[in-house]
Amino acid sequence: MAMSLAALAGFMVGALAVLFYRNQIEAPHRTQPTGEADTGSLPQGVASVLAVLPSSAVVLDAEDRVLRASSAARAFGLVKGERLMAAELLALARQVRRDGEIRETEIDVAGHKFGQEITNFAVRVAPLGSHGQVLVLAEDQTERRRVEAVRRDFVANVSHELKTPVGALSLLAETIQDAADDPEAVTRFSGRMQHEAARLTYLVQDLITLSRIQGAEPIPTPEQVDIDLAVHDAIDHCNTRAGAKDITLVAGGAEGLRVWGDDELLVTALRNLIDNAVAYSPEHTRVVVSVRAAGDSVEISVSDQGIGIPEESLERIFERFFRVDAARSRATGGTGLGLAIVKHVAMAHAGEVSVWSKEGSGSTFTLRLPAFGGTAVAVPSTSPLEAAR
Repeated sequence: MAMSLAALAGFMVGALAVLFYRNQIEAPHRTQPTGEADTGSLPQGVASVLAVLPSSAVVLDAEDRVLRASSAARAFGLVKGERLMAAELLALARQVRRDGEIRETEIDVAGHKFGQEITNFAVRVAPLGSHGQVLVLAEDQTERRRVEAVRRDFVANVSHELKTPVGALSLLAETIQDAADDPEAVTRFSGRMQHEAARLTYLVQDLITLSRIQGAEPIPTPEQVDIDLAVHDAIDHCNTRAGAKDITLVAGGAEGLRVWGDDELLVTALRNLIDNAVAYSPEHTRVVVSVRAAGDSVEISVSDQGIGIPEESLERIFERFFRVDAARSRATGGTGLGLAIVKHVAMAHAGEVSVWSKEGSGSTFTLRLPAFGGTAVAVPSTSPLEAAR
């Protein structure tokens, strides 16, 4: 149970109790039919307190009718009219009314807000006054649960990805030690050690980059970024891998465009897109990087003639460690973090990344970034982009 909810609920119960009893003291001679107004109305000030609560709050009378419900409680579907819809909460409220003990629990409710399928609530139920009224506080912790699940998956995936190269390096080191008298074996296994060490290096670098940008926070010190130079630098980084498969890297489109952001991060994002295109393209094909002005944005697209992405995988393609073809990705030295990095770089620049793909026909990834100055206007460029064509 979240500590924030317990603290808030404790404060609320205490505040409402004070309001209730102060109301009784201030009007000791008020006459009311026994059990009627007491159980069918709220003490003075309680409604005002409930109105400012960020969590879902509901007050029930002695007959389980809803006396007051916050807008959040109604938005989540916990309350309809004068009824508390969650059977678990209603049963808990009746127990609290019987014995006067505060109870806490967690419940899952079918989603009624923002398209959520299931909403998870941390709940605290407490008696309110001495006339059978009950206070129900429910805090939506669905997003917190989701973040915790993502964090657990991330840690598990990192552990798994690190185990593979580390374990391979350990085994190869033992093999080389046993084959010390066989120069050919030493040469062969040392080459494999270099491959695994490089893979480990790439993984650590990608983790550092992702850690730096995954909060989707704005770039701390943005600068003008020349897109021509960024594209050229990214292509230059990928030329060796492309050359090994006789894949031609082609740059084209508008020149002289600029965006506001971090040059190093944008080059990293473009390099990841190009590397990904090369890894999933057959030999003797082309990867095209094109730039165009799109109103107040600059679009950079990377297109390949590769194997394409299944339609059912398109929604998950930017998840960390998600691989359409895990065996192929590991064989090419991929870390499974490249496209996640691209997504977070785009978010950090207040932009977005999209993908079009068809199996057997290739893929096109498009980075859309806000243009420097608010409008995508070409300026004279001295970049070596022509040399990359």
